[in-house]
Amino acid sequence: MKTALIVYAHQSPASFNAAARDVAVQALTKQGYKVLVSDLYAMNFKASATAEDIKGDLKNPEHFIYNNEMMVAWQDGRLSDDIAEEQHKLEQAELVIFQFPLYWFSIPAIMKGWIDRVLTQGFAFTLQKMYDNGIFKAKKAILSFTTGGTESMFKPDGVHGDINVPLWPLQVR
Repeated sequence: MKTALIVYAHQSPASFNAAARDVAVQALTKQGYKVLVSDLYAMNFKASATAEDIKGDLKNPEHFIYNNEMMVAWQDGRLSDDIAEEQHKLEQAELVIFQFPLYWFSIPAIMKGWIDRVLTQGFAFTLQKMYDNGIFKAKKAILSFTTGGTESMFKPDGVHGDINVPLWPLQVR
């Protein structure tokens, strides 16, 4: 069975984003997918990346470097339970959908926290394996989001400029 993961970030269950999530769940289920949903606000997912994300002792407690410590903790199986659970969902998924409202030309902080905390070095990338040669290169990802503006506002000559510019880091392959 194919698996899809929807990483969803909106506070209101009555939002258009919630409706889009629900339609995606229905459509994917109808196509034979097992659909996993990480509703970040409902989960009260912690957005901040801290030493609390690591079980046990730090490699260098005098000079905490999050990325380095997280890679070691991932290798040793010492990540916090919430991160390990999200990584397990991501491992299962062939398709990942990020569903969110665009806030100030970016993703909500809670989703940025999911990316920072879940996509750890070693698990999601290495310095040798990233982008087109990345660990998850066989997975498909979709950005599904609302803007609160019209299409013309996000064109290259629109008042907000080309929508692809602020989204570029999320679209890098």
